[in-house]
Amino acid sequence: MHRQRAPLRNDPVVRYTFLLCTTCDSRVALKMEQPNTESNTNVMNGEEEQFNTFLSLHSAALQSSRIPRLYWKSLYYKLINEVYDAGEVFGVMQVEQDDEDEEGKKAYPSVEITCKVIVTRGTGMQASDPTSIFLVDHAWTYRVESSRQQLEQIPGLLPRMASLMGVDFHGEAPDPEVVELVLEQMWKYNQTYQLAQGSAEEKVPVWYIMDEFGSQVQHSDQPSCCMAPFFYTQGQLAYTVLWPLADLQEGEEVTRDYAYGESNPLVRRCRLLPWIPADLEGVSTLTPEPSDLYYETISQENKEILPLDIRPHTVPKDKVLKVFTEMEQVLNNFHHPRFTFTETEEEADILWTFSHIRDYRKLSEERPHVMTNQFPCETVVTVKDCLSAVSRRARGGQGAEWLPETFNLQTELPQFVRHYQQRRGRGEDNHWICKPWNLARGLDTHITNNLDYIIRQRESTPKVVCKYLEDPVLFEREEVGMVKFDIRYMLLLRSVQPLRLYSYNVFWLRFANRPFSLDHFDDYQKHFTVMNYAEGVQLKQVMMTKQTPAFIKSRLSQPTEKDKRIHTHTQKRTLLTLVKENARAQKAATQKHTHSYNKHTPPEFIP
Repeated sequence: MHRQRAPLRNDPVVRYTFLLCTTCDSRVALKMEQPNTESNTNVMNGEEEQFNTFLSLHSAALQSSRIPRLYWKSLYYKLINEVYDAGEVFGVMQVEQDDEDEEGKKAYPSVEITCKVIVTRGTGMQASDPTSIFLVDHAWTYRVESSRQQLEQIPGLLPRMASLMGVDFHGEAPDPEVVELVLEQMWKYNQTYQLAQGSAEEKVPVWYIMDEFGSQVQHSDQPSCCMAPFFYTQGQLAYTVLWPLADLQEGEEVTRDYAYGESNPLVRRCRLLPWIPADLEGVSTLTPEPSDLYYETISQENKEILPLDIRPHTVPKDKVLKVFTEMEQVLNNFHHPRFTFTETEEEADILWTFSHIRDYRKLSEERPHVMTNQFPCETVVTVKDCLSAVSRRARGGQGAEWLPETFNLQTELPQFVRHYQQRRGRGEDNHWICKPWNLARGLDTHITNNLDYIIRQRESTPKVVCKYLEDPVLFEREEVGMVKFDIRYMLLLRSVQPLRLYSYNVFWLRFANRPFSLDHFDDYQKHFTVMNYAEGVQLKQVMMTKQTPAFIKSRLSQPTEKDKRIHTHTQKRTLLTLVKENARAQKAATQKHTHSYNKHTPPEFIP
């Protein structure tokens, strides 16, 4: 049964004491027995083993959430017994809007009134009390790509979210304007977590909105409490956990820090912009070159051990090379007589692997002449934040002509916010696309002109934000209309020094399935072209041959001057420049090593 907390009543002070059962549409009283301190802090002998099991599964999460050890046993007790006792200690107070709020606080937006959480228990709340930890339920848990559909289709969800966010809504049928307002306002309420295990799709960040109690805990630069998401593995449920940072007396407000842990004052101002407006006038939009330490840190995170410097090697023309691979594409299509497959990795001349090579040093010591399908430090051009930085370096610090304006949300957030504000002031289009550093296939990718939305993306996975092309060249699909498309090239980088790059003489066009328009950015089939991995959608692609260029040209919309940067010649030229910059970055990251690693002089059989 899916459970949701019932909306709080409109009393000046409301105790949090009801559940809403969505399957039977009825309210039931919560079980609010307050366990005594002794039963919480001294788990019965018969439960000690279960508690230790709980710790073995959750200690890492407890520590990463910085939940004090003092509260662990009480949290365990409340989880296994589903004790929601916040209503015994707290209430939600409605207050009139006041423009002279205490500095450092900002209430959620509302038409006439706002709310805050206060301590209502006569004895207050003591931080030293092991029971002073509370479960907060989640009213809505979702992934962004399904948010609109859920608001439109799940009974009761839209009215509840509209009420929680102070959006006027009357009636039961989903109102498209109300749906848009909720989708806009929800970034002032959203929280996020990410599963550590599973497929790439399962690791896409989950967003959630706390119930009417948790969502009214306001911000303060000097918070009285902490709140953190907690996934209870044994119950397969996610909660938010609240605990005090100091003793609170009756009537005192419960607050938390919306930018918890951020010590940089400028970045902190940017992170708080969804709730506290600020003009970043005076902040530069220039993005400096990342330091060598930035790249070295990436190399350390990748756990790459760099190879020794070795002498170049030439492969005899008559030698049949043994190839080790686990990739079906290679096994099924590699039929050249100069090569044969081997199931023994140690005897292979060529390693063509899907998994990343980490220990290049060991390979260079034990098998100096083995060839691989990977380069040390290749993330300099295969990961988006590094690609952006390297492309700027290629033009002396300016953005590349072929790459839209790009900012790293982790390291360049103030520059982006200022740039966004400048564009808004000039009345320019402000649609942006947020992409994870190291994912593909459109996973966890977001298109929006909502600054709050973009800023909050920083809290999930590391991302870059690129200017979204509002007037792209489009292709006319007879059965659909004017759609977006992409060009897929197959390239082989043979060596860096000297530079040898090969391109396959066949390439593909891939198409969106719905006509392009600058709206409904959560419509994957309108704004994206990678349909290979999406279930239940049509994959439309055209292989380019000698007969197709004229046909393709006749179906393209007329490009503007800036759209002409997609021409094939420009793409190939800039790609060569990037590869050269990759070589420079490799040299800087590897210090004294030249890392020839059998890449400087290609084998003679390579055409």
